[in-house]
Amino acid sequence: MLLALAGCNRPEPEPAAAPEPVAEAAGAAGTGARSLEMIWMASGFEQPEGAALAPDGGYFISNIGPGPETELDGNGYISKLNPDGTVAAAKFAEGLGAPAGLAVHEGVLYAADRDGVAMFDAATGAAKGKVLIEGAGFLNDMTVWKGDVLVSDSGTATIHRITPDGASVFAVNAAWDGINGILGDGERLLITTMTEGKLIGLDGASTETLIAAGMKDADGVGLVPGGGYLVSSWPGEIHHVSPDGAVSLLVDTKADGILQNDLSVFGDVVIVPNWEPGTVTAWKITGP
Repeated sequence: MLLALAGCNRPEPEPAAAPEPVAEAAGAAGTGARSLEMIWMASGFEQPEGAALAPDGGYFISNIGPGPETELDGNGYISKLNPDGTVAAAKFAEGLGAPAGLAVHEGVLYAADRDGVAMFDAATGAAKGKVLIEGAGFLNDMTVWKGDVLVSDSGTATIHRITPDGASVFAVNAAWDGINGILGDGERLLITTMTEGKLIGLDGASTETLIAAGMKDADGVGLVPGGGYLVSSWPGEIHHVSPDGAVSLLVDTKADGILQNDLSVFGDVVIVPNWEPGTVTAWKITGP
C-alpha cells in the first residue's frame, strides 16, 4: 500500500509537534505578523507536491510517486484527504507522470503533469483527457483566475491558459526566472519566483508590481484573512508577507529535513505538502 495511512481507509493523522517559532517571527509579532499552529500531519505520501480544495471540503494532494520527478512513468497519482487529515482515497486519480500543481474548476480537477495538464472528474476521479503543451519545461503550479485555468512553467518563465480544447500562452516574462506559485487574487494574479524569491502582483497580462523579495526558492502562495500573504520556500521555510511587503520567517524546518512545498490557504487553514519526508501538514493561521 503506497499510503501508509490508507491501510484501514480512515486512519488517524500522525501526531506531530509543531516546530518552535523562529526568532524572526517572534520579533515581528508586534508588527502584525501572523503565526502558525499545527493542526495535524498526515504521512505515507510519495513526493507530495500540490494541493487543492475538493468540492466536499476535503483536500486533493498530488504525488510524484516513486522514481525521478522528470519521468512520464505513469506512477504519479492524486490522493484525497478528509478535512481532518484522514485518507478518503489513497489513489483518487492515477496514471500521471509527475503531477505537481492542482486546481478545481467547474467540477473538473486539473493536474499539472510534465508534458501537459491532465483533467479528472472532481467528484469521481474519472479521467477526462489531457491537454498537451508543446515545449513544456517544468509545469508547476495551477490556479483559476477570472474564469481562466492557468499553469506556470518554471522551465520557460511562462504562464499557460488551459481549456478543454488546448493550451495557449497567457503571459511570458524572462524576468520570471524560476516562476513557481501562481494564485488569483481579485484583479491581480500573484506570482512567486524561485531564483530571486519574489512575490509579484500581475495586473492583466502586462503590468506588474513587486510586493516582496528575498524568499529564495519561493514555492506556494496563499492569502491571509484580513490582509497579507503566506509564501513557502520549498527547502523548508514559510514566510509571512505583510500588506506593505515586510517579510517575516514563521517556520523553518530545514534542519529537520522537512520540505515546505506548494502551500495553499483555505480560509484560515494552511495545507502544505512536504515532498520530503512524504507528509502533508495542516496549520491554522493565528495572531493579530
